[in-house]
Amino acid sequence: MAQLTQLLRKKRPGKKYKNKRPNLKGCPQKKATCLKVFEMTPRKPNSALRKVAWVLLSNYDRVHAYIPGVGVNSLQKFSVVLVRGGRVKDLPGMKYTIIRGKFDFKRIHSRRTARSKFGARKVYTRVDHRYRKYIYW
Repeated sequence: MAQLTQLLRKKRPGKKYKNKRPNLKGCPQKKATCLKVFEMTPRKPNSALRKVAWVLLSNYDRVHAYIPGVGVNSLQKFSVVLVRGGRVKDLPGMKYTIIRGKFDFKRIHSRRTARSKFGARKVYTRVDHRYRKYIYW
């Protein structure tokens, strides 16, 4: 423990900021190309097959990115995707997530809740003059 006189002479150094998404180089999102699409099992208490892609970012960094939502059939090798920061807790080393509904990665049409995360559009059920009668994707 530092003495009071020592602290008056020289203050404690501030904490350094650690970048949680170093490969994005300060950008909110980056364009990427899929090199490999595969499945991964999560950490100890959980059990599932999580879909993951090995992607090449536009700055030539290779990273693992999580594929959210149901149905990954539209994504394959050399698909162009948009990658954002966002870690997945139960997958070790997973710091990035792929954005749905951008470039080659299709949106989820049947989604009703948390639509903005999966690129889903609003489904209008009421037939009224204030609402669209038909749904156009």
